Amino acid sequence: MDFLFLAEAASNQAQGSPGGTALMLGFWVLVFVILYFVMIRPQRKKQQEEDALRNSVEVGDDITTIGGIVGKVIAVRDDDETVVIETGSDKSRIRFKKWAIRSIDTPDKQIAVETKKEKKDKKNKKKVGEEPETEKNEETED
Repeated sequence: MDFLFLAEAASNQAQGSPGGTALMLGFWVLVFVILYFVMIRPQRKKQQEEDALRNSVEVGDDITTIGGIVGKVIAVRDDDETVVIETGSDKSRIRFKKWAIRSIDTPDKQIAVETKKEKKDKKNKKKVGEEPETEKNEETED
């Protein structure tokens, strides 16, 4: 509601003075900047993380698709961006596009993804100015 009031006030000023046009333009630039940081930027970041996850699929990984199918990766074909998984007790094989992968359920991969997130958090703390937690390196003496 406040935005509508500001826009209306700016349009009334635009009719009376040349400075009102600049105010109105500044208002809309501010709105688009806010929309970028609230909506577009987080979505792009999430998309990049999902792409990295899908590109890290290897033979032997357990995955879950967006349709809820769970299976073990048998083959990864980079030429047509597909993955062949084996599912069920009868060893049925199904071929999916990489974009259909929701998560990698292999415990080693989950730990690796969590470790990457922790590293990013530490980098962000350094940029903000907080002191990161330091790990003690213990050296063994022979």
